[in-house]
Amino acid sequence: MDMSTDMVRSIEPVIPALRRYARALLRDRSAADDLVQDCLERAVSRWHQRRNEDDVRPWIFAILHNLAMTRLRRASQRPVHVPLDDVGGTPLALGAPQEDRLRYRDLLAGLSKLSEDQRTVLLLVTVEELSYADAARVLGVPIGTVMSRLSRARERLFRLMSADPAAESRPTLRSVK
Repeated sequence: MDMSTDMVRSIEPVIPALRRYARALLRDRSAADDLVQDCLERAVSRWHQRRNEDDVRPWIFAILHNLAMTRLRRASQRPVHVPLDDVGGTPLALGAPQEDRLRYRDLLAGLSKLSEDQRTVLLLVTVEELSYADAARVLGVPIGTVMSRLSRARERLFRLMSADPAAESRPTLRSVK
C-alpha cells in the first residue's frame, strides 16, 4: 500500500464529520465547505508531519478547528460590508466610543466610592442578575436589607455620575417617621 492510498483511506471517512463540525462552527454552508476544503488541502500537504497515529481524526479536527478560529477572529476584526440599498432607515454613523469609555470610567470610579455593602448588593443584583431573595441568601441578610442597600447604592451612584459636581457633597434630608 502506497502513501497516497493510505492517506485517502484515512481521510475520506472523516470528511462528513468535518463538514458537520465546520457548519456548526461557522453556521454558513458555503463558508463551511470552503473551510473543509482548506483543511483537507492542509492535511494532504502536511501528511508527512503527522505523528504516526492509527487514528488521524484528532489531527485533522485540530487543523479544521485552528483554521476556523483564525477565520472567525479575522472576521470579527473586519467591518461588515452592507450594500446601501439594504441599509434602509438604519443610521450609518455610530456614536463616538470615547463617550462610552468615559461613562465606563465614571461608573467604575463611582462604584469604588460606594460602601462595600452597597457595592456588593448592586453588583449581585445588576451585574450577576440575582434576584433580591438570592442576593439576600448570598449575603446572609434579610431581603429588606438588600432592597434598602440597593436603593441607596443606586441613588448614590446616580449622584456620583450626575453632571452636577456639587450633587455628591450636597446634604440630603430624610424624613423619619
